[in-house]
Amino acid sequence: MRISCGARLNVHTAPTNTLWYKDFAYTGGIPANATRPSYISPPLKTLRYFPLSSGPNNCYNINRVPKGHYTVRVFFGLDGHRNFDNEPLFDISIEGTQIYSLKSGWTNHDDQVFTEALVFLTDGTASICFHSTGHGDPAILSIEILQMEDRAYYFGPAWVQGIILRTAARLSCGNGKPKFDVDYSGDHWGGDRFWSPIKTFGQGSDLARSTESGIKKASNAPNYYPEALYQTALVSTDTQPDLAYTMDVDPNRNYSIWLHFAEIDSSVTAAGKRVFDILINGVVAFEDVDIVKMSGDRYTALVLNTTVTVSGRILTIGLHPKEGSHAIINAIEVFEILTAESKTSLEEVRALQSLKSALSLPLRFGWNGDPCVPQEHPWNGADCHFDKTSSKWFIDGLSLDNQGLRGFLPNDISRLHHLQNINLSDNSIRGAVPPSIGTIPGLVVLDLSYNSFNGSIPESLGQLTSLRRLNLNGNSLSGRVPAALGGRLLHGASFNFTDNAGLCGIPGLRTCGPHLSAGEKIGIAFGTSVGFLLMVICSMCWWKRRQNILRAQQIAERGAPYAKARTQLSHDIQMTRHYSHGNARTAAENGPSLLS
Repeated sequence: MRISCGARLNVHTAPTNTLWYKDFAYTGGIPANATRPSYISPPLKTLRYFPLSSGPNNCYNINRVPKGHYTVRVFFGLDGHRNFDNEPLFDISIEGTQIYSLKSGWTNHDDQVFTEALVFLTDGTASICFHSTGHGDPAILSIEILQMEDRAYYFGPAWVQGIILRTAARLSCGNGKPKFDVDYSGDHWGGDRFWSPIKTFGQGSDLARSTESGIKKASNAPNYYPEALYQTALVSTDTQPDLAYTMDVDPNRNYSIWLHFAEIDSSVTAAGKRVFDILINGVVAFEDVDIVKMSGDRYTALVLNTTVTVSGRILTIGLHPKEGSHAIINAIEVFEILTAESKTSLEEVRALQSLKSALSLPLRFGWNGDPCVPQEHPWNGADCHFDKTSSKWFIDGLSLDNQGLRGFLPNDISRLHHLQNINLSDNSIRGAVPPSIGTIPGLVVLDLSYNSFNGSIPESLGQLTSLRRLNLNGNSLSGRVPAALGGRLLHGASFNFTDNAGLCGIPGLRTCGPHLSAGEKIGIAFGTSVGFLLMVICSMCWWKRRQNILRAQQIAERGAPYAKARTQLSHDIQMTRHYSHGNARTAAENGPSLLS
């Protein structure tokens, strides 16, 4: 994968039609037009720079990277359109390990316009970070992540996945043009290495040799060197039979040295005709090197590797002839051996990212990459502790006082299990104090003073048996101070609850009424509301019943005279019926009437 930094579209570059992906959603910073510092830089027109206002640490975070062994190469750029230091100096880290620091004058050296390292990427991501040092804004032209064989550049038992090889030098001897592997038609599994040309180790000390003959055993696994690399060489002379290459290095470091040979001199026809010793800083590393004998034939590649510790600032590779009077060498590679930094616990990184979002942390903090590594550039305000048992870094302190923080304190702060000190005083943090703080077992100091916290003090704070200083003064807290905290005052702890008008319950604060928990307060409020509602319903029912009774009485009073009249009429009718019935019986009993 190749990224053209600052580009809005994918780019293809000549002469190999190389594809560079657009720079989208990998990082922050600002895109700008680019000035290439060297002709070996990719012919790209844009870059991305990171002003100090965006923070001291800025990273490209690339996801979905297959697990494997990679060459990671970063080319630096210059932005000629801005009035700032045209030669920025900054540090570069890969996966939390610092691999390089730009040195003054780097724009004048072709082999310093980029840095490169061989690294194992195992967690599906690649994090490439740039760290400001106060000397201009980091400006990046391109990033390349090129997969290699897993066992490429294996140098012995010390070679493990926790090892990073930073390219210190890669020379093609006797060649006059800088080339990449692709220019040599090399195998892509070689990682498209860049080879700096070196025509001579010193004036009159050697002669260049070249051949067009094919070279056997060159492009073999796992390193896949291009065949053309062995078709040029430097050979010592009669006046100076020894060959010597000297380079500057960082002191007290380990270096892996790879030396390349092929017998391309037509005057050497058989084994034993050229034999020499190889010395590193004056110490024999390889004795009686016979290229034809060791490689098996003329025009056949031979690679020798050794690891050395350099205490000074100079590394010298010397070849001393023993037979044939002349020495020969085709190419040199020197890698600085770096031990990859142990990373911060992933759970704690995520907790800090949640805290960053909740508190609206200003960009100037530069909370990007890993909080604790590289150790030269930890996050501002986060204190780190290395646990040897787990080989991980943990956060044991937060010092973010008087930083203009806003927002709220998230429950995720409790995922920072190793915290001993939290100082968030003199900010504008609002909301409740999260009860989850009470689950951080080793917390000794908690200073949340002079913020805008409200609500009650969580009962869980009383579970912090290690707590020795608690400052909650200058907030808007209310309710009773938990009894467990009040009792801790008797054992020498220093607690400050002043300037909270609603707090009560310990000496120095107002006296509390019966203390009710939040749940109890909610229950009482709910019960009172239900009782009031029932009273309203009962009152309405009683009122409606009373109205019905009164309405019935009124109707009864209006209908009373008519009811009395109807009652009298009914009585008269009944009496009449009874009288008539009696008279009828008498007549019957007395016999027929006169008329009949």
